[in-house]
Amino acid sequence: MKKWLSAAVSAVFWLSVWQGVYMAVGQNILVPSPLSVFERLVQFCGETEFWLSVATSLFRVLSGLIFGTVLGAGIAVLTARSSLLKALFSPILHIIKATPVASFIILAILWLSVENVPVFTAMLIVLPAVWANVEKGILSVDPDLLQMGKAFGLSKKESFFRITVPSVKPYFIAALNSAVGMAWKAGIAAEVICPYKNSIGSALHDSKITFETVDTFAWTAAVVVLSVMLEKLLLWVTSKGGSAHA
Repeated sequence: MKKWLSAAVSAVFWLSVWQGVYMAVGQNILVPSPLSVFERLVQFCGETEFWLSVATSLFRVLSGLIFGTVLGAGIAVLTARSSLLKALFSPILHIIKATPVASFIILAILWLSVENVPVFTAMLIVLPAVWANVEKGILSVDPDLLQMGKAFGLSKKESFFRITVPSVKPYFIAALNSAVGMAWKAGIAAEVICPYKNSIGSALHDSKITFETVDTFAWTAAVVVLSVMLEKLLLWVTSKGGSAHA
């Protein structure tokens, strides 16, 4: 109850700030009111095209997130076990972290079909975060615990699920927590720069061209809600998956 109350107070405060900015600016084309954005979002929810755009963007972002997570975790396993592989992969992954998202999008446009650009961009943005956190988690596993498990007759599989997974899990969840937001930002940015029909990025691009600021805010609100929902869902699945092997 305390948590929900705190969230409600925070939401009311920032909505009030938004309303105050709207009233101070006095121009809907620059800053629309919270009520007008909410009404537009409700209107969107009654349109088939809205849900088609949401489904298209969600599929791409989720695909990029999954590919980036799997690849990042795989590289983390390799680099945590081999200093040679770490030296080999580290420069590439640091370059990915330092390169602007826009550069990846432009390169992806040259290399890939339009529909795959958001997937590729989201994957590259997610990969370094997952790699760094999972590698840190693997290296944090207490070797004494592994030795103890071996002494008590645990098989490699049992040792993995009972010792390694619980040790790495907090790091993986932390990576996933930030990766979801990054995947949405990168994926939608790619859709805006490289518009594809029936997508959130395309709708944002169109609203910018036509100066429909209310639509821009409404689509942005939809992205925020979807990002939070996807994050909660993935964290729940991860939590349940870890409990199942406990």
